[in-house]
Amino acid sequence: MSDEPEATRRTYSYLGPAGTFTEAALAQVPEARGQIWRPVRNVGEALADVVEGRSDAAMIAIENSVDGGVSTAQDALATMPGLRIVGEYLVPVEFVLVGRPGTRLEDVSLVAAHPVAYAQCLRWLTATLPAHAHIPAASNVASAVGLIDGTSDADAAIAAPGILEHLEVELLAEGIGDNAEAVTRFVLVSRTVAPPEPTGADKTSLIAELPDDHPGALLEMLEQFATRGINLSLLASRPIGDALGRYRFVIDADGHIMDERMADALLGLRRFSPKVIFLGSYPRADHAIIRYPDRYSDDVFVEARDWLRGLLSGEPDR
Repeated sequence: MSDEPEATRRTYSYLGPAGTFTEAALAQVPEARGQIWRPVRNVGEALADVVEGRSDAAMIAIENSVDGGVSTAQDALATMPGLRIVGEYLVPVEFVLVGRPGTRLEDVSLVAAHPVAYAQCLRWLTATLPAHAHIPAASNVASAVGLIDGTSDADAAIAAPGILEHLEVELLAEGIGDNAEAVTRFVLVSRTVAPPEPTGADKTSLIAELPDDHPGALLEMLEQFATRGINLSLLASRPIGDALGRYRFVIDADGHIMDERMADALLGLRRFSPKVIFLGSYPRADHAIIRYPDRYSDDVFVEARDWLRGLLSGEPDR
């Protein structure tokens, strides 16, 4: 608990209640420690808190290595103005099976779980509890809370490991997820601010629309990055919603807006696309340094612009 007066503390919104994967992501943010954490019910509420000034930033899930992009988060970022991604954080998707105090694993026949969590633990459940039945829960936390407050008839619940810090439940099994490599990517979103200085291990996120539906339109958009040596780590389509066949594209590109190659690519994209939403340039969670051929270095872009200026000023071309 912080000794800092509440009036001077920052507020962070996150998908609650306590014990969620989102809370685990927020716990990775050094500047959030000792500040006010505001649990909310959904992504839209978290981002509205930021836009309307109730919170300084919000932590939201944006991508899962098993299920792909989180469509609700992508759509909210596309339609709510005044937001900027300022950091990303990775949380391993681990699950535990918990019960009421005194419950034994062999006594479990009815399991409460959020449908997504249940699907990611189905192999383990089938092998360990072949005769079990499933009760859908609203969230990973709600599945466990129902055991304690008596609102659930389940014998056990699938939850995130953090639940053990918040509820008096019996740990029946851990590491029950079918994919040991599963991870969820979270982003910290604030109101619009200037990007931080580049670190060499950065990511740029944006959303772009195609100008019209014609053969090669998507290729033309992707060429804005490919011809400048920029790798895309995410390309996801989401319906715009105003007509069938109209899509916007969610893009994560390796590099920073202050990199000459990225700035040049964004200028090209802006000329091509009727709508580009810059979501932010921020340090990568894995701290991996971005590698690229020498022909795409900042010096090459600067030299090319200097060469053009020289031609325009009447200098001889050498």
